[in-house]
Amino acid sequence: MDQLIDELIKLAFAEDVGDGDHTTLSCIPETAMGRSQLIIKEDGVLAGVEMAKRIFHHFDPSLKVTVFIQDGTEVKVGDIALTVEGKVQSLLQTERLMLNVMQRMSGIATTTRKYVKALEGTKTRVLDTRKTTPGMRMIEKEAVKIGGGVNHRIGLFDMILLKDNHVDFAGGITQAITRAQDYLKAKGKNLKIEIEVRNFDELEEAMRVGGIDRIMLDNFNIENTKEAVRRIAGRFETESSGGITFATLRDYAECGVDYISVGALTHSVKSLDMSLKAF
Repeated sequence: MDQLIDELIKLAFAEDVGDGDHTTLSCIPETAMGRSQLIIKEDGVLAGVEMAKRIFHHFDPSLKVTVFIQDGTEVKVGDIALTVEGKVQSLLQTERLMLNVMQRMSGIATTTRKYVKALEGTKTRVLDTRKTTPGMRMIEKEAVKIGGGVNHRIGLFDMILLKDNHVDFAGGITQAITRAQDYLKAKGKNLKIEIEVRNFDELEEAMRVGGIDRIMLDNFNIENTKEAVRRIAGRFETESSGGITFATLRDYAECGVDYISVGALTHSVKSLDMSLKAF
């Protein structure tokens, strides 16, 4: 995770600064010192403070960051989250990347917190998905956790999730599950197996085969979700996915599922407004 974040920071600076920030270099003396403060301009949940520190220190280890508000805190317009001081050239060249990351992460954390609060009083947890911005998955999934959500899986490497296309290409539910089990045994890997089912016939077949950890109920309506949870009866973890909106989130949770996966946590989030200003 740390390696991927370091590579992201390097790439981001490479595409932004290129062979030099000629605007800053042309008008700001190399010896000029200053300080800036991060001002919150929209209510929400703050996320990305630790990333901001990494960005500043990656570019210029001499920059001094003072944090006033920690990740996961609900913030209001006018709050000062942190200050940074040091070379003015460094402050100007790190400003946009830091803001891009913190605004994106805070937007994700804010949306996630909204979903988490809607589920209070139920046992259901909200999951993210792999519908993330290429190259930014690690920090987007971290933002989900900061907002109170749960990471479904980081990528294709840390869990087996047999989705509809896997099932269809494998020739059916039984073949997909048994091949996954054989693969894990042959490779000596200990990964959880989740199977996506589209109807009650596939559900019953998955439960007969067994040897799985979680069943994803794909595009089940509320009535069918209740029935599926009744049939599963706690033998496997349950996850609802597909066609679930914020308006129907609570209804699905009250069916008794363990998890609801929500792609909207990362794929269609509005960034939280904030700015970095000299003072």
